[in-house]
Amino acid sequence: MAGLAPNIPPHVKPEQVFAFDIYADPRIGDDVQGTYSAVLKEAPDIFWSPLNGGHWMVQRHDLIAEIVKNPQVFSAREMQIPRVENPPFMIPLSLDPPENVPYRHVLMPKFSPRAVADMEPKMRAMAAEIVDEVLANGACDFVADVSARFPVSVFMEVMGLPLDKLREFRHIADTYFNARTNEEIQRISQQIFAIFNELIAYRRETPGDDLITHFLTVDVEGRKLSQDEILAMCFVLFLGGMDTVTNVTGFTFQHLANDPELQARLAQDPSRLVEFAEEGLRMFGVIGTPRLVVQDYEAHGVSFRKGEMVLSALWQSGRDDEKIADPDRFDIDRKDKPHLNFSTGPHMCLGHALARAEMRILADEWLKRIPSFRPKAGAKHGFRIGTVIALESLPIEWEVA
Repeated sequence: MAGLAPNIPPHVKPEQVFAFDIYADPRIGDDVQGTYSAVLKEAPDIFWSPLNGGHWMVQRHDLIAEIVKNPQVFSAREMQIPRVENPPFMIPLSLDPPENVPYRHVLMPKFSPRAVADMEPKMRAMAAEIVDEVLANGACDFVADVSARFPVSVFMEVMGLPLDKLREFRHIADTYFNARTNEEIQRISQQIFAIFNELIAYRRETPGDDLITHFLTVDVEGRKLSQDEILAMCFVLFLGGMDTVTNVTGFTFQHLANDPELQARLAQDPSRLVEFAEEGLRMFGVIGTPRLVVQDYEAHGVSFRKGEMVLSALWQSGRDDEKIADPDRFDIDRKDKPHLNFSTGPHMCLGHALARAEMRILADEWLKRIPSFRPKAGAKHGFRIGTVIALESLPIEWEVA
């Protein structure tokens, strides 16, 4: 673990300290969210970790909601732990309300349930093609061959990015989420900006039916978006589109590969795939959302001080035993599946309808073709923790007819 002692401020009570390394805690194992839940049962609901520069961490559903709905105290203007100079500026994510509202209005029509429903035939065709490519092999790395391709391909189609760059762009996003220093973050950020500067220039000359063209033509309170505004919007969409749905889908299929009864049930009754996707989202959230404390604040016996960072562990929200019985059990029959893995309030993820549809569609097209599969015996896979959790590989196998 990183260095400890100097990073406990005098206003932090001893009983509020719990040393946890969000980037490399050795107690986190292959069942990433499950071991997270087990480890943090020993921690206070709000605790101070002296690691990574020192920061607060919040893990209960209702406490997380309280934090993310209070931008007057907990601002989204900085989202790096530890803090860095010149942190990345992402629109609308780095803006607190009301400044973020016009930009959310720009994005909403493109990610609405109706827009997602209109995209479903194309998404189904893309999912079917990807599954068909591995079908005859009897085995694949589900992450590399399927879950890193399908949702990312959908995102790239929406953005107008060239699909032949998929693996290159995925690598850039993964490198960004592994970056810790200001120099690393700035270097990778410039790579991302270069990608979109080139695409924006192309779409100015050759408009298409994509999000970049939409950004170039939409009116925002009676004006056009500037180049810097478009870049800042593309930046956050790139990071989210390249990584998050891939990750939660990988973890959900990791569970499904170990549950043959659930495989058979879903293959026989695809109508339950909506509940399957939602239970996967509840159990296997992958996002933590950092906030900067911008004014001193007292709540729940905790003294938050201006300039401190707070990480709301959204993935813990669906494992809260005060909100749900037996939260570490995967059960599609639960009537309520409370979680905040798309956040809530002024920064609720606009892509939630698309993410849910992608998980449902991929599971449907997969189980139509491969109704029974299992983890590959003896295979190893890695994972990444941090503010975004990732499953790095998932070797699986099945019988070929």
